[in-house]
Amino acid sequence: VQLQASGGGLMQAGDSLRLSCTSSERTLRSFAMGWFRQSPGNEREFVAAISWTGYTITYADSVKGRFTISRDNAKNTVYLQLNSLKPEDTAVYYCAAGAFERLLNNQAPSWGQGTQVTVSS
Repeated sequence: VQLQASGGGLMQAGDSLRLSCTSSERTLRSFAMGWFRQSPGNEREFVAAISWTGYTITYADSVKGRFTISRDNAKNTVYLQLNSLKPEDTAVYYCAAGAFERLLNNQAPSWGQGTQVTVSS
C-alpha cells in the first residue's frame, strides 16, 4: 500500500500539530494503521497504532497522554495529533498499514515517505 504522510513542520516546545496519512491507490479501512518515527542516528520506533475498527489503540509510553491516533475511514485518512511537543519528538514520522500485532512490533509491509517534525526548545 502506497501511503503519504503529511503535516509535519517546525514547531516550538509545547505546540500542537496534526499529521495525516492517506493512500490514493487503496482503501485503508480494512487495515490496522500505525505511526512510527525515526530520528537521526536512531532506529525507527513505534509511536501508535489503531485497529481497522478504531476500537483498539496502543501508544508508546513516550507519547502516551500527549499524542492521539484516530482514523476517518470515510476520508481514507489516519491522523496523529501531537500535543505538548518536546524537542525529543523531533523525527521523521511515518505511517504504515498492516496487521495490528505486527505494527506493534515495528513491522510493516512497506514504508511510505515520511514527514519531518522538528521541535525547538
